[in-house]
Amino acid sequence: MFHKVLAAMDSSAIGKLVFDEALALARAVQADLMLLHVLSVEEEVSPDMPMYPMMGYYPVRNDIVYEHYQKQWEAYERAGFDLLRSRTDEAIAAGVNTEFTQVSGDPGRAICHLAQNWEADLVVVGRRGRSGLSELILGSVSNYVLHHAPCSVMAVQTKTRVEAQPKVELSESGWQ
Repeated sequence: MFHKVLAAMDSSAIGKLVFDEALALARAVQADLMLLHVLSVEEEVSPDMPMYPMMGYYPVRNDIVYEHYQKQWEAYERAGFDLLRSRTDEAIAAGVNTEFTQVSGDPGRAICHLAQNWEADLVVVGRRGRSGLSELILGSVSNYVLHHAPCSVMAVQTKTRVEAQPKVELSESGWQ
């Protein structure tokens, strides 16, 4: 049976479903739960990379753009920690031994790396339903994890299409 469940989540509707499924399973089998959020430029709510037109001509303006991006990225990090703390508190209140971590990088690789280092028995990930050309161009975190994780993988799919979900916006104070 499962003793260590790793839930890879974000602020999306699928992220909430991943958490709910992982929590229910961990509670049912009395497993430890690790919540993971990967800071990635691929996440919808991550700040857009700054563009540097005419880089050599206006170095002060480039510094301003970079500083603005840094503030947005720091807000993105804080929002991720706030989400993880909130979900960890919820899981602990439900009687599940829970911890969390947040890392930066490629989501698929980060999930598999933590699964191996933490010795997870199960990884729970969301599945956005990409296939065909969309998956080829954009990639699929769940597909990567399914093929590279050192343990079993559970992919959570929404009952409705993800595109129909309202977009979550990130402000300097967090997710809205």
